[in-house]
Amino acid sequence: MQLIDTHVHINFKELASDLEGIRQRWQEAGVVRLVHSCVHPGEFQEIQEIANQVPELSFAVGLHPLDAKLWNSTSAQIITQLAESDDRVVAIGEMGLDFYKADNREQQIQVFTEQLEIAYRLHKPVIIHCREAAETMIPLLRQFWQQRGKVSGVMHCWGGTPDEQQEFLKLGLYISFSGTVTFKNAIAIQECARLVPSDRILIETDCPFLAPVPQRGKRNEPAFVRHVAETVARLRDISLETLSQQTTDNACQLFQLSVIS
Repeated sequence: MQLIDTHVHINFKELASDLEGIRQRWQEAGVVRLVHSCVHPGEFQEIQEIANQVPELSFAVGLHPLDAKLWNSTSAQIITQLAESDDRVVAIGEMGLDFYKADNREQQIQVFTEQLEIAYRLHKPVIIHCREAAETMIPLLRQFWQQRGKVSGVMHCWGGTPDEQQEFLKLGLYISFSGTVTFKNAIAIQECARLVPSDRILIETDCPFLAPVPQRGKRNEPAFVRHVAETVARLRDISLETLSQQTTDNACQLFQLSVIS
């Protein structure tokens, strides 16, 4: 059985100080590939250095919506240059809108749109963060698709409703479930996990955040993506092996990854 954790932050100090140990544990859990998301281009060299030690790690480059205030006249050029500088860059992100923790809506929309443009020009998928912002994001994406063209990508750490999920699926996006799907009161997320088509589902940890049950409250790490997989498989009434194959195939398709059988 092979698993791919499609969203990690292992450069954060909670994990970087224990890289050898967490790598051994994810290998024991069956994790064969990981996608490291970037919250600011300034992390890029640090993530590269980790990838030099961890050949199964691919990564993205982008600016998180909660850092939108850091965007300036050279940001798009910097992200573009970094994305083109290393063939291990498989996506642009993490990017998006977060109206839960910040109210600079117009600034976030501008930064998000400019990063969509980078992804479109480079033919790379996007890793999208969307928190309390689906009502704005859905028409924004629809307009971009119509005026510029479609961009592939994933709604990471899905936390929306089944109706919102359906709109993002119509736009051709994947839906990725994190440890939140294991939480007792995550009724809407669990319903989404039941409904998403098998060719659009991904799994992730978003570590070091949101550790899944039964590890909730602990530092999250890539090995725990197996708990996410087990919960999603149970919700969909399929075997863990089937779910792992579906999500691994989907991650390879979206991010152009390969795994050794």
